[in-house]
Amino acid sequence: MPELMEAFRQVTESSAFAGGPYVTRFESEFAAYCGSRYAVGVGSGTDAVWLSLIALGVGPGDEVITAPNAFMGIAEAISLCGARPVFVDIDEGSYTLDPRQLEAAITLRTQAIVPSHTFGQMADMDPILKIGRRYGTPVVEDACQAHGAENKGRKAGTMGVAGCFSFGPGHNLGAFGEAGAVITDEQELRAKIQMLRDHGQAGMHLHSTIGWNAQMDGIQGAFLSLKLPRLDSANNSRRAHARLYNELLADELRVVRPAVAPHNKHACHIYAVRVPDRDGVLERMAEKGVHCAVHYPVPIHLQKAYAFLGYGPGSFPVTERCAHELLSLPMYPELTSDQIQYVVATLKECLPHPTKSPAVS
Repeated sequence: MPELMEAFRQVTESSAFAGGPYVTRFESEFAAYCGSRYAVGVGSGTDAVWLSLIALGVGPGDEVITAPNAFMGIAEAISLCGARPVFVDIDEGSYTLDPRQLEAAITLRTQAIVPSHTFGQMADMDPILKIGRRYGTPVVEDACQAHGAENKGRKAGTMGVAGCFSFGPGHNLGAFGEAGAVITDEQELRAKIQMLRDHGQAGMHLHSTIGWNAQMDGIQGAFLSLKLPRLDSANNSRRAHARLYNELLADELRVVRPAVAPHNKHACHIYAVRVPDRDGVLERMAEKGVHCAVHYPVPIHLQKAYAFLGYGPGSFPVTERCAHELLSLPMYPELTSDQIQYVVATLKECLPHPTKSPAVS
């Protein structure tokens, strides 16, 4: 806490409130951590995706492919470009975009593919990138939940043309409020996003394009610089917690544990299991003092805001099935083994008694 207060003092005394040297320092540190040439600090993860797509030229009449089980901000970013979200169902093991169904969704209007690294696990990037190259379609990674995740030794965000991160307070690397970043190896893309985040300014009072107010606050940059060196240690704690959860649930046939895809290093942002009677289990566990969460219980394609797309129930069966079954158990670095054991014991007490084969598999 003293170092955070000192950072706050430095930022306020220098009046570096919007952008400025503390954001620049964090950009350099985060790019180096990810193994990317550049990072651009922005106001949120949604800003990161939106500005990346605009910088790539996505606009009205275009289509952008993503998965329907992501955070709403991904679809919003596509819509704010004037483009149309096109959804592809997910793989039932990883809960990420299923590359086997990707190519069928590509049309002449497809201008980008945005796979989400859901819950902290990277999507199956090799086939996604291969399809993107075949059609000349850039891949923008939604790495908002995947700080420090890896696929074949490469950090999340470095495999596509751009990687988008959120530093919301609940993320593995969280700010004291909203913040985000884009990482990229492409100098021209970096320059465009830098202009777009600051009202389209190429220089002071010189506006080359129509932009937006999407800068990262100086205080967030300063705090994130302090927290970044602790990210790997915190992620390792999360992975240890996930292993203990897996061990304690290994003999529980009513629960489907999360699977780590081959060649992946999971960031374990969320530890989500699939259970029968999910809502009932959630309520019963809360009554016993264990507060779990549900992420994305209504997929984007079934949200009222996107009814105009014309999707309905049954459009993406894997996504919809998982949306009714996924339950997020407590997951944060400071958990103790005793707490995890209590969570698991409570979960087993709250599961419905098996009267037939498990509803999930």
